[in-house]
Amino acid sequence: MIRRFFSVHTLIKPPLIRGELPDSRSAYSAAFKIAAPAVSEMVLMSLVGMIDTVMVGGLGAYAIAAVGLTNQPRFLFMALFFAMNVGVTAVVSRRKGEGNRSGANVCLFQSILITGAMSVAVGILAVALSGQMLLLAGAKDDAILPATQYFQIVSSFMPVTALTMAVNAAQRGVGNTSIAFRSSVSANLVNMTMNYLLIEGRFGFPRLEVRGAAIATVIGNCVGLLIALLSLIPKDSYLNFRLFGKLSPDIPTITSISRIGGNAVVEQIFLRVGFMLYARVIADLGTSAFAAHQISMQMLGLTFTIGDGLAVACSSLVGQNLGKKRPDLSIIYGKIGQRLALCASAVMFSVAILSRYAFAGMFTDDPALIEVCAGILIIMAVIQPFQTSQVVMAGSLRGAGDTRFVAITMLFTVAIMRPLCGYLFAVTFGWGLAGAWYAILVDQILRLYLLQKRFGGGKWIGINL
Repeated sequence: MIRRFFSVHTLIKPPLIRGELPDSRSAYSAAFKIAAPAVSEMVLMSLVGMIDTVMVGGLGAYAIAAVGLTNQPRFLFMALFFAMNVGVTAVVSRRKGEGNRSGANVCLFQSILITGAMSVAVGILAVALSGQMLLLAGAKDDAILPATQYFQIVSSFMPVTALTMAVNAAQRGVGNTSIAFRSSVSANLVNMTMNYLLIEGRFGFPRLEVRGAAIATVIGNCVGLLIALLSLIPKDSYLNFRLFGKLSPDIPTITSISRIGGNAVVEQIFLRVGFMLYARVIADLGTSAFAAHQISMQMLGLTFTIGDGLAVACSSLVGQNLGKKRPDLSIIYGKIGQRLALCASAVMFSVAILSRYAFAGMFTDDPALIEVCAGILIIMAVIQPFQTSQVVMAGSLRGAGDTRFVAITMLFTVAIMRPLCGYLFAVTFGWGLAGAWYAILVDQILRLYLLQKRFGGGKWIGINL
């Protein structure tokens, strides 16, 4: 039964087969080869925020809340770049499948030009609106000043983060996920080192507390950008500075990116608005509750990255095989990704249950706070199979360019159902923080059902880029 569940030949109906299928070992190896560096990269990216939270935890609950409060406003301003990179990955992977190396490089260069210009404008806007955005996110008197300082420092260097994302998105499209992994490793090592020196002031460095965590993140991001850009220099690199083409805008390429990225922008807006509304519900429960929530979200975010890394592999493989006119292989790799996700979620379930007290203890020594977090992490563990599977299905659909359906799904589940159920369960029913986490479970189950149904329907196969 297990062998049949994982076998390539059971993943697709015979009438849909368009050519010779790889054996199961080769197919899973191909997916794992791309997924392993992508998963590692996503985990390390998640660790950036976690490291800041852990290392400011010694300053008190206000510092944990301050760093946590900046997440959703920061991601809201970054939504445009997340969305555009969905288009970049989809277009580059399709061009790689078509054997069009020049087209892939033109796509990357156009995305760099657009990202550079937009990120400067968005960064200025983010700094100007920092106070209002953090109040909207639910910042209280004891956290508003450090949260604003952290947000303004990180937002000032938004072009650095956005350009790194653009290069890494294109590298994922050609299946070169190891570049993004090396970039993230370097950024994290620098970030941890500077956190140690700047938060509490060691070895002659000034004690900057929350501001120190922000400066450390910026320095780490600069190193990450340098590593990403260096990957474009070697002559044998599929994506290469020498193949970028003309400096002028390439309208067909920009149109392809915009068509996919436009829907992804809407998706990101729905996501961030939903997350902010949901975070506001929890912030109104008090600083201690929000601190407990933020600690628990670190574990959820870390486990999310496992599915996100698998989704990157599926997005690349689905797009490349559509470019090769092999939609049957696209279907197979989407389902392989989901099976790997189920295996990963079983491991994450066990880790979350067994390590919940130790994990919470990394962030705080408050026994009451640790006890609350441990209870929430049980709910988080139950969420795992639904979260990981739906993330992979969403990545597969994005790789095919079916971003409109994904955006509609996010509107319904994240922007509407999660905050609505969060308020209903946490406030109306009086279940507090646990009730808010039950709302996440409802959101994840609905998302998985809708995305799974769409992928199984196959309408995404006919999308042209």
